[in-house]
Amino acid sequence: MPVAVGGAVVVLALAVGASVLLGVQSLAPGAVLDAVVGSSADARTDAIVDSRVARTLIGLVVGAAVALSGVVLQGLTRNPIAEPSILGLNSGAALAVVLGIRFLGLDDVTGYVLAAIVGTVLVAALVQSLTMLAPRSSAPVSMALAGAAVMALAQSLIGAVLVTDRGSLDSFRFWQVGSVAGRDAGGVLDIAPVLVLGALLALTAGPTLNAVALGDDLARGLGQRVVLHRGLAAGGAVLLAAGATALAGPIAFVGLVVPHLVRALVGVDHRRVLVLSALLGPAFVVLADVVGRLVSPPSEIQVGIVCAVVGAPVLVLVVRRVRGM
Repeated sequence: MPVAVGGAVVVLALAVGASVLLGVQSLAPGAVLDAVVGSSADARTDAIVDSRVARTLIGLVVGAAVALSGVVLQGLTRNPIAEPSILGLNSGAALAVVLGIRFLGLDDVTGYVLAAIVGTVLVAALVQSLTMLAPRSSAPVSMALAGAAVMALAQSLIGAVLVTDRGSLDSFRFWQVGSVAGRDAGGVLDIAPVLVLGALLALTAGPTLNAVALGDDLARGLGQRVVLHRGLAAGGAVLLAAGATALAGPIAFVGLVVPHLVRALVGVDHRRVLVLSALLGPAFVVLADVVGRLVSPPSEIQVGIVCAVVGAPVLVLVVRRVRGM
């Protein structure tokens, strides 16, 4: 485990360095250092560094939040393809925020978070209800299909709202595809209480998730208060998914790809998976953002699209493995 953590820290550090240095205009480390300490005389370089530092910080926070949420959701549902975007949670949160902006006049991160939490909870309940209608043997795939249906509906409604309001279309297009570009890093501080609470609930849920993996009856036999601990862990996953969506829009597949990669490295002990996911999730999102800047200069591809391109094949592989069991 220490070796894996050390390797993850190195990967994360390299991702942060690449995010600050690389883009349409690449920067030398010395120029970045001058801009950070305030000794640069080039206003353009200062602006570029400020922008990249902000999007890197947001990418780190969002990556950790979504990855942790994915681990918890997979553990609670015992479903290897459970993940905030696949279950429609991110899209439900984004829809709630857009509706709040359009009809309630929400204009700050606090309002976005509250709306996102409501949307996430409602979608989670809807997806779970739809899944219960299917045979138990097909529950993993049925849950993914229910989430995909809810996600498609939410995205359609978001599009309808934004098209009818030109101002909203210009200002909030990222609610359809997540992005860390152009966001105010100050939003991280506004949303920090929600994310910190969610992270604490998730990171301390390892023993609960390990017990639940053995079955609820055995978990009770091991002294677990299953309902309470499940509720706390689920609350953490909801807070993390809602907070990440309020900050950067719906970024897909991070909570699927990262936990499966981590399990391949350190096994299935959720205590280890949670810690390593909190490090590799940010690296994944930040590197995806870097790739989005470099593949089609001078324009950029939003990080949500890059994550989906990577995550979609992983979803197919996991589903094939589940159906083959």
